[in-house]
Amino acid sequence: MEKIENVIISGKRKTAVAKLKIKPGSGMIFFNHLPYSELNLFHKLALSEPLKIYEKVLGNINHDFYIKVAGGGKEAQIQAARLVIARALLRISGSDVLKKAIISYDRNMLVQDSRRKEARKPGDSKARAKRQKSYR
Repeated sequence: MEKIENVIISGKRKTAVAKLKIKPGSGMIFFNHLPYSELNLFHKLALSEPLKIYEKVLGNINHDFYIKVAGGGKEAQIQAARLVIARALLRISGSDVLKKAIISYDRNMLVQDSRRKEARKPGDSKARAKRQKSYR
């Protein structure tokens, strides 16, 4: 296993990119230099889901997570951060039991969402919308 202090893990959601550094600590999460306890309720819950699964399967966490997110909207940033936390926990533990538990809970915690915006078609207004025609 590599040195924990030098681990940098990244994850994406839409155009949001999250990068995470792990340091020894007590299981705190810092999201763009703020403790995650200052986020709103649903964002706190989304970021704590991988930690709860880890604690249920393997016990206490003794690392702090420093996440920097750039690009995208707020929700995409939270989902990218959630993805990167789950990947970091797997990297720290190397546990197959944890991997199965996370995948059975929500596969998008470990696998990037591959959906992208559909391209616009020439001569039309949007990707799927067609021009209206008039018969009169």
